[in-house]
Amino acid sequence: MNETRTRALLALLVVLLALLLLQPYVDRLLFSATAPRPIAPRAELSDFERSSVSVFEEIAPSVVQVVARPRGASFGQSNGLQSGTGFVWDEAGHIVTNNHVVENAVALSVRLADDEVVSATLVGRAPNYDLAVLRLAPRTRLPPPVPLGTTDDLKVGQTAYAIGNPFGLDQSLTMGIISALKRRLPTSGGREIADVIQTDAAINPGNSGGPLLDSAGRLIGINTAIFSPSGANAGIGFAIPVDVANRVVPSLISSGRVPTPGIGILAADESIAAHLGISGVVIAGIVPGSPADRAGIEGLNQYRGTIGDVIVGIDGEDVRGLTGLTQKLEAAGVGGNVELTLERDGRTRDVTVDVVDIGQQ
Repeated sequence: MNETRTRALLALLVVLLALLLLQPYVDRLLFSATAPRPIAPRAELSDFERSSVSVFEEIAPSVVQVVARPRGASFGQSNGLQSGTGFVWDEAGHIVTNNHVVENAVALSVRLADDEVVSATLVGRAPNYDLAVLRLAPRTRLPPPVPLGTTDDLKVGQTAYAIGNPFGLDQSLTMGIISALKRRLPTSGGREIADVIQTDAAINPGNSGGPLLDSAGRLIGINTAIFSPSGANAGIGFAIPVDVANRVVPSLISSGRVPTPGIGILAADESIAAHLGISGVVIAGIVPGSPADRAGIEGLNQYRGTIGDVIVGIDGEDVRGLTGLTQKLEAAGVGGNVELTLERDGRTRDVTVDVVDIGQQ
């Protein structure tokens, strides 16, 4: 009796083990989806998702890819071509992009959102602001201009959207926040752009010149650079403020250049002022015949190794660096004048100096 029971238990164990081993094969036979599966219904998009979709659908048609051919390169070969992003500025077919995208280009083409490729001509460049304007060849229909916002009401933490062509991939949307305001960014023109926007929206090579937008789809900046040792996005991107573009772009369209307000000084590196414990702009040299020269302002004396005038104030406000001085000169504009507070040998004096276009000197 016990032997019979033992055999029965062993047989049951063998059957269970066989079923266990065969289960995957049985499951495949019984449950394999050999026909298309039904689509599961989904809930409505959230308000935040609808806002993101709306921004992209409204603005993407006005965002373009800019391809520049430097001397010696061919449009038929991708090697050596410069590629970036741009966007429609007005109904006349002007495209705004970064200066470094089109620098040294001998031919330009623009790929629109509908994949049409249109030739373009350079209208003007502003290296001091890393901005450039192109004009599309005549065509029957143009995408609408991107609506303009302002940087005056921006807040750190608000949503920011970037549309561009990273790594040549067209019409990409990335999203983040405004991480910081009033950053300073050096340019190839030897100056600094003030009030630059910092964002963590992904900006990669190819995004340069594309729009940075707020949640209302308004232009708040022009994406220009990233901070990354590897050259890929590291969560720190920079955009030229729209208020700067709204001042520079019309000048490029009308005359092909942007006046550079100045007084004819050569500023010493700010590290020199920091090393000497000086708060202000140390003047390294004076352009002969300039307004600064006529006002009797003096720079460093290399023979005696002495410091000349240091600009410590302008129009009654303290100046702590070159960016602050540049902002004040740009606000005064070519043809205006400013009152400088100068310090030399522990004594201060005020002089009135005309502001001229130093780009024409």
